[in-house]
Amino acid sequence: MADVARAAGVSSQTVSRVSNGDSAVIEATRRKVLDAMKELGYRPNSAARALKRGEFRTLGVITTSLSSTGNVRTLEAIATCASRAGYAVTLIPLDAPTRDSVTGAFTRLDELAVDAVVLIMEVHLLDTGSLILPPHVKVVVVDSDASDRFPVVDTDQHEGARAAVRHLLDLGHRTVWHLAGPEESFAAGRRADAWETALREEGIEAPPLLRGDWSPESGYEAGLRLARESGCTAVFAANDQMALGVLRALHESGKAVPGDVSVVGFDDIPEASSFIPPLTTVHQDFAKVGELCVDVALRELRGEDVQDGTRLVPTRLVVRSSTAPYRIATHGS
Repeated sequence: MADVARAAGVSSQTVSRVSNGDSAVIEATRRKVLDAMKELGYRPNSAARALKRGEFRTLGVITTSLSSTGNVRTLEAIATCASRAGYAVTLIPLDAPTRDSVTGAFTRLDELAVDAVVLIMEVHLLDTGSLILPPHVKVVVVDSDASDRFPVVDTDQHEGARAAVRHLLDLGHRTVWHLAGPEESFAAGRRADAWETALREEGIEAPPLLRGDWSPESGYEAGLRLARESGCTAVFAANDQMALGVLRALHESGKAVPGDVSVVGFDDIPEASSFIPPLTTVHQDFAKVGELCVDVALRELRGEDVQDGTRLVPTRLVVRSSTAPYRIATHGS
């Protein structure tokens, strides 16, 4: 730094201000310092600066699955928003979402020196109270229930699922079958609860719930069973991938979509509009979820008053060609 100061004809303090991005330095002086840095091959030591300030400009992200569409798209949004704010992202993926694995991930991130942690926790774990997180770490939780222990950002799972069921009932279908996600999934539970509630509000007894694992293969197996149910004219799948499997199974079973069976998914993945037929689905705003996660984390780091509890990002129903009115002529009275 002293060499740069001599070459630029300024003080070491001015060099420090330039390297720290201080806007108080006039542009001509800043240019002289930057030219001197380039000529001498000087690079500010960001690690040393971080240790001095106790600020690392890095967000840690712990996620329980990189195969889930929602997790991957949320992670992408977090990384993009963090980068815009001048932060890097350190990712710790977990093989299994257990108490010990999450605790171990927090220990690793503490060693790697991050300023805050975003925990993408799809499964029920935080709401059990069995998970003890480091008290000094700023934490934002995605897609789970932390029982008001931390700030939570989530898609409005309940309203999205309710809109899907209401859409099918408004088309005249007498009931709606549901293919749910894994039992341990928080999102799957919320969507299944909303499905059952929407039917109950209309005085309709819910058909037996089918369960998959988010994959098209599990959707296909469930679809084969649904094709054998004579009263099944409408299906709400808890994600688009399982809905894809349902579409294939119905097609192979000689069932027309939407002529015989209407199908709705959840997520609105980019490929949903290219399914055959194009899939009616619930759109999740993953970009907004990621943006809100980063915003809450940075507000915590600035010492602002951030309330614990859940912040919901709205969903919207996207109607395409996989749903149609119930046809009495086809299905009988």
